[in-house]
Amino acid sequence: MNEIQLGLDTFGDVTIDDAGNRLTDAETIRNVVAQAALADEVGLSFFGVGEHHRPEFAISSPEIVLAAAASVTKSIRLGTAVTVLSSDDPVRVYERFATLDAVSNGRAEVILGRGSFIESFPLFGYDLRDYEVLFEEKLDLFSQLMTEQPVTWQGTTRASLTDADVFPKTANGLKAWIGVGGSPESVVRAARYGYGLMLAIIGGPAHRFRPFVDLYHRSLDSFGRETLPVGIHSPGHIADTDQQAWDEAYAGFEAMNNTIGRERGWPPYNRLRFQHDIGPEGSIYAGSPETVARKIADTVRTLGAERFDLKFSTGTLSHDKLMRSIELYGTKVTPLVREMLA
Repeated sequence: MNEIQLGLDTFGDVTIDDAGNRLTDAETIRNVVAQAALADEVGLSFFGVGEHHRPEFAISSPEIVLAAAASVTKSIRLGTAVTVLSSDDPVRVYERFATLDAVSNGRAEVILGRGSFIESFPLFGYDLRDYEVLFEEKLDLFSQLMTEQPVTWQGTTRASLTDADVFPKTANGLKAWIGVGGSPESVVRAARYGYGLMLAIIGGPAHRFRPFVDLYHRSLDSFGRETLPVGIHSPGHIADTDQQAWDEAYAGFEAMNNTIGRERGWPPYNRLRFQHDIGPEGSIYAGSPETVARKIADTVRTLGAERFDLKFSTGTLSHDKLMRSIELYGTKVTPLVREMLA
């Protein structure tokens, strides 16, 4: 196995200040850029920004935030978590990421997905009944655009193209992944198009995703493709001690789960559920650096992953606590994980 890469993801959760006041969206976005700068400073591999169109999250245009992050970072790779390709235009997605790749000197990545939220579909005039065909057709077009050669394409979800050339060109091509939450079809699709597999593990134990990893590798073989990376996206929070991390993180997890749960019919979140989620059978990586490192190492070993991205912002957890979490992740967790895996 190559040396594990440890990254961070954020949705730009709108946070509160020390006095409990809600920050503006603008303040939250500027804080995200500062978080990216610190992630680069402490040597992390990746900084991902999610796309959402709802009040809990400040970022609806990740590429602009990532371009700002590119200006204050030097080495860290920059990408999305995820880009909702179904409700976007593949040509514009390619153009924006090729531009980000230029301003970041080749550090851009795109993680494509259908998204677990549906607000973008009515916002941009798409019918949810076309959920599957939108992603399949647009992924097909995007994959052709990734060749950076003139494209001729025809489908049902957008205007056809004839010998269309798209700019700017990249220096060394774009790196792309497909984000998968629980669909075997999406796993096979990632292999078919030759994209990395990014598993969003946001509930339950990591080992239940092992069949997806095995399916991915079998599918790569059947399509005659070389081995491609598997990554993991899961939520968490790091503080100096387990109890401190749990106490800091709980309110944000409770608020976010209850907000989404009211829309999706989930039961109210509680401490007992949180204690399960931070345990070995749960998907939250919260605790001291030692506790989080041990759980990450176990997950990476179980799934044979090459990258682990910690979704470090959840709910209203304040900027200063997020910055401390990033600092500990880079300076303490990363070397511990690598030592454990070695």
